[in-house]
Amino acid sequence: MSRQPLQLAVLIGSVREGRFGPTVGNWFVRLARERTDLIVDVVDLAESALPMVLPAFGAEAAPEAVRALQDLSPRLSAADAFVVVTPEYNHSFPASLKNAIDWHHRQWHAKPVAFVSYGGVSGGLRAVEALRPVFAELHAVTIRDTVSFQNAWQQFDADGTPRQPDECGAAAKTLLDQLTWWGHALREAKATTPYVA
Repeated sequence: MSRQPLQLAVLIGSVREGRFGPTVGNWFVRLARERTDLIVDVVDLAESALPMVLPAFGAEAAPEAVRALQDLSPRLSAADAFVVVTPEYNHSFPASLKNAIDWHHRQWHAKPVAFVSYGGVSGGLRAVEALRPVFAELHAVTIRDTVSFQNAWQQFDADGTPRQPDECGAAAKTLLDQLTWWGHALREAKATTPYVA
């Protein structure tokens, strides 16, 4: 049975100056775009300009937030699945990522979320573990297997190519295989029975 490709949104979670996220994210996106079962959209949060102050419940968002959401929200809504590329800041994930998550709700419902992390000795895995309950609260399904880069700045050459491409490429394939399985399963389930949160 032929299936339509999944729409995959890859979120680059760091917005700090001198960030390493695009190096990791671009490598992953290159691999994902080699697959015929995925259509990849790169969502760089450094370009979204979402305000850090959310409106009160029931209140309208400020005009600058509305403009940012008009760009970001439809892209998240269109996605069948997500990959979050995150660093680890102080044993957790960056505020920019939590802010983007909190500005949205239904966009995450009944969709799979996978993680590519990077950092120092932990490889960003503490950020991933902190993100799992956040996405569970938003009715998303997180993928068990991750791709992580310990001491990430030493793991890539000047061209943004991993120094051990076979090892991390195999991990990325496992992640994407699991993500696409869940993406198709959840998309087909929602087509039969709309998800109720």
